[in-house]
Amino acid sequence: MNDTMEYRDVPYVDKRVSRIVFGTAIGSMMNNEDRFDLLDAVFEAGITTYDSAASYGEAEASLGRWVKARGLRDQVTILTKGANPSQYRDRVTPFDIMSDIEDSFAKLQTDFIDIYILHRDSPRVPVGPIVECLNKLHIDGRIGAFGGSNWTLARTLEVNAYAKEHGLIPFTVCSPNYCLADMMGDPWGGSVTISGDANADFRDWLRANQMPIFAYSSLGRGFLSGKIKSNEADRAEEIFGRASVEYAYPINFERLRRAEELAKEKNVTVSQVAYSWLMHQDLNVFGITGTESPDNIRKTVDALHLELSAEEMDYLHTSMVG
Repeated sequence: MNDTMEYRDVPYVDKRVSRIVFGTAIGSMMNNEDRFDLLDAVFEAGITTYDSAASYGEAEASLGRWVKARGLRDQVTILTKGANPSQYRDRVTPFDIMSDIEDSFAKLQTDFIDIYILHRDSPRVPVGPIVECLNKLHIDGRIGAFGGSNWTLARTLEVNAYAKEHGLIPFTVCSPNYCLADMMGDPWGGSVTISGDANADFRDWLRANQMPIFAYSSLGRGFLSGKIKSNEADRAEEIFGRASVEYAYPINFERLRRAEELAKEKNVTVSQVAYSWLMHQDLNVFGITGTESPDNIRKTVDALHLELSAEEMDYLHTSMVG
């Protein structure tokens, strides 16, 4: 293992898991391109955990070809997601879970998925059949850990209460949105974030249970990547399109300004400051990051070791604008 990377244990995963997770929802991989150059650089940087999803175009297939070609299946942790709704119906059912996961096995060219995540929830669906389905997949040796991505605290507690009552394995991982910038709009529908004052109870529960959090949009879908400056609020829609609804708010531009300030003082990038803030929370956080650039991967790894004082951490995320 790379001595600059940090690794942690995750329940029901039989290998140590890198705290930086490479996200395969990037254009080239979703378009079914081979990115052996990029994935080699990712692995060489010590990143052994890879995030994908049935709904990420052909990203699973692209990842699967690389893993097989390099003979790395025993050395990498694969996290993939299923049961994302279509435009026609909710798909959080045992039938759809099984349909998606069989496709994932085929694309990834594996018969085992280390971490399986339900992409979104449908609160109208009873949790019982879902828990039973995931437990059967685990007992059959087809998945390790499992949990929900865009699942609220209330629904997660419902799942875990059912599991306890019936002697089953509960959700032991989650993958909500979490980053320095608060997600304040949801153009996609059904997204769940643990950022912001409104979600303090969720964070408190996650902290108390030290549940592994695989945080998606760890740089605010590019808001904290340097694509936009804090004085360019009028360009948010031009740069991010529909996604500007998520983060383009005054409080987040102020946080971006403060990240820019600290980045200049420390001679690092804004994204490194934002990533360091995320990874030094008192939560069991694993950060998902996707990029087409090997150089960005190296900078992200360096951010693990960027020191921020308690005062700087608070300064970055204060709710005061001004």
